Amino acid sequence: MRYTQPELLEHLASSYVLGTLTGGARRRFERLQRDRADVRGLVAQWETRLGQLAVSVPAQQPSPQLWKAIAARTQPAATAATANASPRGWLGWLKPAGFGFGGLAAGVIAASVLFVTAPGLFMTSDQIAMRTGEKLPQSYVGLLTDAQGNGKLLVSSLRHGKTLTVKVIGPITAPASGTLVLWAVPASGPAFALGPVPASGSAVSLLPDTSEKLLSKVSKLVVTLETSSAPVSPSAQVLFSGNCAKLW
Repeated sequence: MRYTQPELLEHLASSYVLGTLTGGARRRFERLQRDRADVRGLVAQWETRLGQLAVSVPAQQPSPQLWKAIAARTQPAATAATANASPRGWLGWLKPAGFGFGGLAAGVIAASVLFVTAPGLFMTSDQIAMRTGEKLPQSYVGLLTDAQGNGKLLVSSLRHGKTLTVKVIGPITAPASGTLVLWAVPASGPAFALGPVPASGSAVSLLPDTSEKLLSKVSKLVVTLETSSAPVSPSAQVLFSGNCAKLW
């Protein structure tokens, strides 16, 4: 298989982070990550994107029927024995529930739910970043949303890199006229343009300097609709906005 098509790499990276890439394909992709920095960057973007989505999902209480179904699939013999036999003391009751294979499997499933919805309960931010076996690339990352809080754009740039990637993660209506422009807003000083924003897919912009020099003091990112071909300051109509965070 030739790992040169961007669409293929995007699909593999997203499947890897979601956990749906299994078997030999997953092992091959892990070897590919060790050899290619661009693939590690894609995985980092998907880790960041899906991590933000997990935080935004409210916790759900599993129904009693779910736990019964898990028990029936993981320990059918124990379930039947429990239904037909009398209790054999506290140790006999505890073993299938807590120490048997079924209890272990149910515990792993429950822990996995908490791990996805609230990873901070189990690991520090550095440990979360090391889920693939090594730290994620040091990057500047921004998740931009609209006025209703819907995720629209994922912006990322390696700490000492000179390119900026803008990935569309929510539907955007292309303007009838003008251009969508991404701006960096420093804590002090005027805002400056980082590049155009695509209406779909992703776009890579060249930066005039490293992101470390340009974004180290930037606290916010915004997107505006501009009619000028070379705007020097953002218009008053802000469409999307988000914080600029350091990923290290």
